[in-house]
Amino acid sequence: MSLLSDLAEALTTGGVEVVDLTAPLSAETPVIQLPPPFAQTARFELEELSRYDDRGPAWYWNNFRTGEHTGTHFDAPNHWVTGRDGDDVASVPARRLVAPAAVLDFSAETAEDPDFLLEVEHVEQWQAAHGPLPDGGWLLYRTGWDARSSSQQDFLNADDTGPHTPGVSPSCARWLAEESPVIGLGVETVGTDAGAAHSFEPPFPCHAALMGSGKYGLTQLQNLARLPATGALLVVAPLPIVSGSGSPSRVLALVERG
Repeated sequence: MSLLSDLAEALTTGGVEVVDLTAPLSAETPVIQLPPPFAQTARFELEELSRYDDRGPAWYWNNFRTGEHTGTHFDAPNHWVTGRDGDDVASVPARRLVAPAAVLDFSAETAEDPDFLLEVEHVEQWQAAHGPLPDGGWLLYRTGWDARSSSQQDFLNADDTGPHTPGVSPSCARWLAEESPVIGLGVETVGTDAGAAHSFEPPFPCHAALMGSGKYGLTQLQNLARLPATGALLVVAPLPIVSGSGSPSRVLALVERG
């Protein structure tokens, strides 16, 4: 049998499980909040056009309005000023949307400290235990933050000093962008940067470094706890929005079970 035939059979028999890493997209989906005077992204909205009625007797359909970076979404290089001349989301090669994934689990640390930052030494320790990060793959950073995704307040976890959500240190962001073999970073939080990243040097180092290096971001992932540390294959499906800086996406993981 061919490789694709083997895969199709494994999907049918349960030898390969499809794990949905995507958060449901609705008006209740948490969105990032920027301080004034910056523009704000739109929440997801549905506008009903017809529902088997006089507006359309045999069909139901809607218009929708949302920001490119709402819910589980993909960040293209042109999302940040450092990648302004890079690919828009429609120009990302399709072959880069199917790639292996490594899952680094720091949910215990973030439960103790919501401002926990991933450092290069954390990644090196993981590699010592599990092997190198996948060349051309994703680093998925598990923090357990998806458990908060039903509440805007809990998800952003903000107080008078700003949001408190886990992220990546500036030095680790540079390392991921410039030295690691991965094509992007996936997180469970509202963005790839920590809640306090506005105060880092440089500000928002994940966005600055990853986008500037032609790499990608994935945010608001769910169900990373169901993935192995290595061996999952990620399928990322953003809308090919011409000139778009990103897109809400369906993100699936193929996991071998046996």
